[in-house]
Amino acid sequence: MESLKRRIIEEGRVLSDNVLSVNTFLNHGVDPALIAEMGRAFAERFREYGVTRVLTIESSGIAIAYATALELGVPFVYARRRKALMNEGEFYAERVPSFTKGIVTDIVIAKELLKPSDNILFIDDFIANGDAARGAIKIVERSGAKLVGAGIAIEKAFQAGGSHLRELGIPVLSLARLASLEGGAIRFAD
Repeated sequence: MESLKRRIIEEGRVLSDNVLSVNTFLNHGVDPALIAEMGRAFAERFREYGVTRVLTIESSGIAIAYATALELGVPFVYARRRKALMNEGEFYAERVPSFTKGIVTDIVIAKELLKPSDNILFIDDFIANGDAARGAIKIVERSGAKLVGAGIAIEKAFQAGGSHLRELGIPVLSLARLASLEGGAIRFAD
């Protein structure tokens, strides 16, 4: 998606060879027009997959998942990063490491929000090693629902996450694929 790539070049800040900050337009400050465009792109790609629910993980994926769900006319749910006030047994939980934050957290989804009849589209802002996506996939599998695709705003193609999803046979649309951030230079894979 050329508009996303342009914003990454103009406003992205390379913090290390593995970390790109897009705080000004994607995951701290949010550009609604860009987010809406992303939602349209994901909806267009996955419209024929029978998506019944969009899934993301709090917090940076929420805006993109909302825009995608709105375009598809389906609800969305986000996995929380803690148990909140839920009783044991009322939620699915999975431990996931965060590459960027350098911590391990629990992601949880109330069982009532995922049905065995659901066709789930997973949406996220970044994929690096794919740990968060793997955690979400495990929850979807335990719920009996079917993961029909994954939409990723920015894929770090130099890390294994996106490739791993593709190897599992999951259709993946990444709107921008980074080949490298080495030496502070942003290079795209496409």
